Amino acid sequence: MKKIMFSLLLELLKGSKRSDRELAKVLGVSQPTVTRMRNRLVTEGIIKEFTVIPDFAKIGYEIMAISCIKTRKVLPDILEKGVQWTSKYSNIIFAARAEGMGKDAIAISLHKNYPDYSNFVAESLRYWGDDILDYDTMLVSLKGMIAKPLSLRYLAEIEEK
Repeated sequence: MKKIMFSLLLELLKGSKRSDRELAKVLGVSQPTVTRMRNRLVTEGIIKEFTVIPDFAKIGYEIMAISCIKTRKVLPDILEKGVQWTSKYSNIIFAARAEGMGKDAIAISLHKNYPDYSNFVAESLRYWGDDILDYDTMLVSLKGMIAKPLSLRYLAEIEEK
């Protein structure tokens, strides 16, 4: 990736709602150049989407669950079942195969409250049945002390140093 395109990506990580004109001024290039580069980053799949990261507690979520799962075996049918399962739940914000701590999958989900989380776990375990050997979850209070809020702008700060 060209250095100027990478610089644009870093600027977008800091705040993607800025106009192409503003980004052009920061990068020292023309506005049409920024527009072309932004479109190319999207077309090439480097930028998957433009979105916001809300304050989850302010929109009604009290809990973030980080669930680590050990499946009986990893086969194409188990992977497909995982894709189907995660697509059923809009509160699952990330899910993937994983490695470590004796687990092989991870899911990060948001929940309105503890009963909501508890129902989610019960439904999940029913759905997976004997395919799950072990299921551990760390619960994060979204109303508690958060030392560093979720944001991708930190990546841009690291790259600039």
